[in-house]
Amino acid sequence: MSSIRLWHTYLGILIAPSVLFFALTGALQIFNLHEAHGSYKPPPLLEKLSSVHKDQVFEQKHDEPPAAGAANDEHEHPPPQDHAGPSLGTVLLKWFFLLVALALATSTLLGLWMGLTHPLRKRTGWWLLAIGTLVPIVLIII
Repeated sequence: MSSIRLWHTYLGILIAPSVLFFALTGALQIFNLHEAHGSYKPPPLLEKLSSVHKDQVFEQKHDEPPAAGAANDEHEHPPPQDHAGPSLGTVLLKWFFLLVALALATSTLLGLWMGLTHPLRKRTGWWLLAIGTLVPIVLIII
């Protein structure tokens, strides 16, 4: 059983940076904070992190200008507008998923703290944390 616990600790430390990244960027995406809407324009870094979360690339989404004929079509047949907004169930589900994302991040940070404070394996834990942080960054760069 101690061998399973050790492997669990090592794997948890290795993937913790990615779990934190996905939990936190996913929490922002729940409320579409990564997309421009109305007068809101998200910070460029948030758009780029969202792009990593969704498409595994670190670049901003570029809005393509509409084709010449498309502009005329929009004026003739505007898209339907839904002014009712999301249902109560959808809003509550979004807030629940936000709670889940924050709880996952908190649990991951607590697990990191427990794994990195183990007196016999501190050096291995810190190496795994460094690898788990640097490998995704390097893969995004190349």
